[in-house]
Amino acid sequence: MASPSSIITRNMPDIAVKTGNLYQSISIISKRARQLSAKQKEELSNKLADFASTVDNLEEVFENREQIEISKYYERMPKPTIVAIDEFMEGKLIFTEPEYVHIMRQEDTMIDAEE
Repeated sequence: MASPSSIITRNMPDIAVKTGNLYQSISIISKRARQLSAKQKEELSNKLADFASTVDNLEEVFENREQIEISKYYERMPKPTIVAIDEFMEGKLIFTEPEYVHIMRQEDTMIDAEE
């Protein structure tokens, strides 16, 4: 992904336009960032699991170099939040608006299901 790794000033109204609500847009972006972060963490854990060893030996120095290179690769990757913002702004994310569940009382007044 070609996302920059430095801080970028974002125009808040541009973010809000996609959903009509800034807070809903931020919520969508944060959920996507958590998905990306969990995926990266799982990939990194799987790659580093190969290096798990209970025995100390001379080959460990070479393995540590490989482990360090893998870790550096993941550190250089764009942060999940930046990727999520870019995906959101480019319209690459599919999201649905939550519908409020309403329950009808006998008096025919609408109430939220949370009550």
